[in-house]
Amino acid sequence: MTPHPLLDIAEVARTEPYLRTVGEVFRAFRDQDSGCVSYGVRLADGERWFVKEGTTDAALRALNRAWAFHRAVRHPVIVPQLHRFATGDGRTAAVMPWHDGELLYSPARLRHAGPLARFQALPLPRVLRAVDQLLDAHLAVEAAGFVAVDLYDGAFLYDFDAGELHLIDLDEYRPGPFVLQADRLPGSRRFMAPEEWRRGSTIDIRTTVHALGPAIRLLLSAADEEHGRRGSAARLTLVERATRPDPAERFTTVAELTAAWRRSAHGVPDNAA
Repeated sequence: MTPHPLLDIAEVARTEPYLRTVGEVFRAFRDQDSGCVSYGVRLADGERWFVKEGTTDAALRALNRAWAFHRAVRHPVIVPQLHRFATGDGRTAAVMPWHDGELLYSPARLRHAGPLARFQALPLPRVLRAVDQLLDAHLAVEAAGFVAVDLYDGAFLYDFDAGELHLIDLDEYRPGPFVLQADRLPGSRRFMAPEEWRRGSTIDIRTTVHALGPAIRLLLSAADEEHGRRGSAARLTLVERATRPDPAERFTTVAELTAAWRRSAHGVPDNAA
């Protein structure tokens, strides 16, 4: 059998020149805060792949962390790292399947015209399906003993044609619980829990619950009102509980949050048995 040009290689001299010998580089993402350079590659057989190369020490540490995460957590919503290879200049690159879609992260200048606004204008059943997909993926994260770190809307890739949500760049997810040894964790302050800003605090699954609260709130936001919400009263109460500052007052697990979310489809309060 002919070796696969991306999944059966151990090392290349340099990533981009190699990719151009085995296929067409149809997208390149070069100016990323993460310290990674990424490529969309179309092979001769039409397969499309995403190759992400770490170019800094921090980016390489994140890729190594992500490799461990993807060995432990597999879920259809989470885009996996399937293979990685070394380069002659000491870098590492990870290979992932390409998925069509648009990131739901929108800077202020695109708030009313970008992909997020388009998503927020979708029929409510499609929005609720995306929330279900987000929660299902994090049930798998919880079952594997990992906690969410740096979850934000830049990780939400939404395929408008297929009506499918995928999660990308979960490079900071870590086994938990753990004690924070730095002044803060990486992440967007819009999604971070108070304990992520305190050295010595415990980061556990209740921190993941907190991150999912703003994510659900964002997905339920209305496109035509800056602070509008399309969720029922039960769903909005659920988000409020998930994001309480005191971890002891939140849902204790993603499973408990998910069960409350599914009860909320019938207007049942989140504290129902």
